[in-house]
Amino acid sequence: MRIWTWLKVLVIGLSLLAAGIYGLFTSDVFQKKYVYPFLYQEAVYTYALQHNLNPFLIAGVIRAESKFIASAQSPKGALGLMQIMPETGQWIADQREHQDFMIADLTDPDINIRFGTWYLATLKKEFNDNEVLYLAAYNGGRGNVNKWMQKYGWSKDFNDVDQIPFKETRNYVERVLSNKKKYQELYGR
Repeated sequence: MRIWTWLKVLVIGLSLLAAGIYGLFTSDVFQKKYVYPFLYQEAVYTYALQHNLNPFLIAGVIRAESKFIASAQSPKGALGLMQIMPETGQWIADQREHQDFMIADLTDPDINIRFGTWYLATLKKEFNDNEVLYLAAYNGGRGNVNKWMQKYGWSKDFNDVDQIPFKETRNYVERVLSNKKKYQELYGR
């Protein structure tokens, strides 16, 4: 009989411990510090609002692209927080008349966020504010999105992420939109 009492206490204790751990991991404080950090908020808000973009969307892009690691480099060579390809960075610098641009500048958080938000804003304009399309273009290329629109008859109202033919781009758009929602919940209060 004693062993059953001990087992009940153990099960109750483990249940309470599990509930406590779950509560800790799902708490806003833990989520903000470890799962959804929001570094470089001043630059994100400044450039997002300057380009009429949602700051929480930009935070979602950065989390998906680099997890807020300013020195991040992809296997394909994209650099910085918003993972800008060197050629795209040079093109943005030319468009923005950014003097003395060097590829290494893309690892500077302020420059990367400034360039990334500007580029995202050009895509937003090109795709008539359609978040799914301009995020797909940011990841998969504007040319590919335009081809998909023609091939599959997508209108500017397209919003079915599951129809995006590139798995990587489809997953990317889902991840960014999920991140945006979580950043809005955590930081938008």
